[in-house]
Amino acid sequence: MQYFFFLFFLLLVVVQYVNAHGYVDGIAVDGTWYAGNVPNNYKGPSPIRLVNDIGPVKGSDNPDIVCGLSAQKAAMVVSANAGSVLSIQWVGGGGQAWPHEVGPLMTYMASCGNTPCDQFDPSGAQWFKIDQYGKKPDGNTWYQADIASNHDRYDVTLPQNLASGGYLVRHEIIALHLGGSLGGAEFYPMCVQIQVGGNGNGAPQSTVSLPGAYNDNDPGIYDPDIYNPGSNYTFPGGPISNLAASAQSMADGESTMPPFPSGTSVSNTPASPTQTQAQTQTQEPTGAPDSNGSGTGSCMLKTRSTTVNQRRHFKRFMKRIMPHASH
Repeated sequence: MQYFFFLFFLLLVVVQYVNAHGYVDGIAVDGTWYAGNVPNNYKGPSPIRLVNDIGPVKGSDNPDIVCGLSAQKAAMVVSANAGSVLSIQWVGGGGQAWPHEVGPLMTYMASCGNTPCDQFDPSGAQWFKIDQYGKKPDGNTWYQADIASNHDRYDVTLPQNLASGGYLVRHEIIALHLGGSLGGAEFYPMCVQIQVGGNGNGAPQSTVSLPGAYNDNDPGIYDPDIYNPGSNYTFPGGPISNLAASAQSMADGESTMPPFPSGTSVSNTPASPTQTQAQTQTQEPTGAPDSNGSGTGSCMLKTRSTTVNQRRHFKRFMKRIMPHASH
């Protein structure tokens, strides 16, 4: 009987461990919704680059810090304009609420140049920051806490004078609940492929590389005073770009659009046939979409993928606490 109680306790721990991570479930551009895929469970075309796990990237010099764990090129490039509002829906493991409340939210962009964004390799990309949010004016609570409590929504406005062309938008949550210890920061980056129209001609005056923009010793990544009331916070990754110095998406801690997906249109239609065709079978992960795989983020999709993720995390957890166990 004690053995079964022990297994039950382990299962509870594993479920909490899995739910303590998360990913982006979908995005909207000016209210048009584009579904994402559950990590390591491709179901249909999306502009969001698919990662292979819901866990965080660890270490500022990790190559996965660019777009997430083993991020793959996405099948879609979606239309946007200078000044468009990009809305990002974060969820925790199992489709639960985003689990963390401490640490900054930041958004970067990088031009894809002459390469279609669904073929662009971001390893050498030059990034410019377009927004950042840390602590609220009270000096104690974080805007990230609103992501957890306000149904995982974050809105960012693209620069008003942004030059037309293809871009990767890299949004990131840095979870600092363990940031009081060196190496404790958890990075959750994600990348979206967009094609910006219009007549803008703005260009960033300075850019950063990833990896390279962060160091594990940076005060905004390693912060022994993270839980001290009223302590100041220093953002890593340099200042906001000249292109977006006056455009911030959550200045008052509130979204600028109604909650989605209700009230938004649903679309998985490519913005350009030449840039958004589905990847070939060799480029997609095992289990490519069936004829009905729309990637709409249904409850069934979340439930099935959660089982896969929980099984994988359970194996890892058992190896840690029972290194000699064979199964």
